Amino acid sequence: MTDAIALLSLLIGLELVLGVDNILVISIFIERLPDAQKNRARVLGLAVAMIARILMLFILLKLANLTNNIIFTFSIRDIILLAGGLFLLWKAVTEIHLTIELTEEQHSSPAGGYKTFFGVISQIVLLDIVFSIDSVITAIGLTDQIWIIITSVIVSFVAILIFSRPIGAFIMQRPSLKILALSFLITIGITIFMEGMHKEVPKAYIYLPMGFALFVEILQLRYEHNRKKKALLAGAQENNPT
Repeated sequence: MTDAIALLSLLIGLELVLGVDNILVISIFIERLPDAQKNRARVLGLAVAMIARILMLFILLKLANLTNNIIFTFSIRDIILLAGGLFLLWKAVTEIHLTIELTEEQHSSPAGGYKTFFGVISQIVLLDIVFSIDSVITAIGLTDQIWIIITSVIVSFVAILIFSRPIGAFIMQRPSLKILALSFLITIGITIFMEGMHKEVPKAYIYLPMGFALFVEILQLRYEHNRKKKALLAGAQENNPT
């Protein structure tokens, strides 16, 4: 029982680390929805993605040929990673362009709004499947106890659901942090694509620079906050001399 709890904790930690990618993707995908639809899209997208991940777990257990070559030297897994990496690159670059050029997508008709809503849900689910392929394969390699894997998936999704809204709002309210997050997604997209091309990229080479860049950006945000606070205090003192 102790080994099962330790393994469950390990898988939950793995899912939570990978969940950072999900939070970034969800925040970016739902940003351009009407405010009334954002929370519903977040909850529904995560719920469907969780069900899809559990179904994929059983599919992977049944399909041993997922890693067997079907087109030249590419397997089903490779094709999914290649397509997912390219899609993530396209989405991140498009969002950076829209953010820098201050361009807003237009959704004038109600029909277009609903199409966009369900489009966001499908994108969240598809990208979650791409993100989760390696984690599910790793989990299957660590244990054959399905209940441990399913529990780790459910617990991690509940945590992501709780934290995705405040973290997403914090990022989207700060353009520089949003562009940095989109740059992270470009890096992740390239990494996923390279894995599909059978080029292994050590995760430490990806996450350590990303963490350092985030730390520098947080220091910059703290500096701007203190600078504005000091300017307000100086202005207040000038308007109310003693």
